[in-house]
Amino acid sequence: MAKAKAAAAKTVIKPLTKSEIYTSLAESTGLTRKDIAKVFEELSTLVAKNLSKKGPGQFSLPGIAKMRAVHKEATKPAQKPNPFKPGEMMTVKAKPARTDVRIRPIKSLKEML
Repeated sequence: MAKAKAAAAKTVIKPLTKSEIYTSLAESTGLTRKDIAKVFEELSTLVAKNLSKKGPGQFSLPGIAKMRAVHKEATKPAQKPNPFKPGEMMTVKAKPARTDVRIRPIKSLKEML
């Protein structure tokens, strides 16, 4: 049984690192790794501009995903029943207003899988 678990653990596929992604894209496109790094750097600034308060609040990565900024209002502290200890109340802390980013896959990405 221990051998089966060890064999299953060895077959785990790890996600690509940033460096591996840059190298793979550089080989497939014929660009240098520095050029690929510049493209990602500019893409991140473009996303930040579009998702900021001054931007439209959404950004589409063609063929992959759609990102949008969602504003969450501040919450007040509250007393609510504790779901783990029936009959006991717990204090829920106040949270400040914040902006979350929601990322949804586009249909073509779903179809790839």
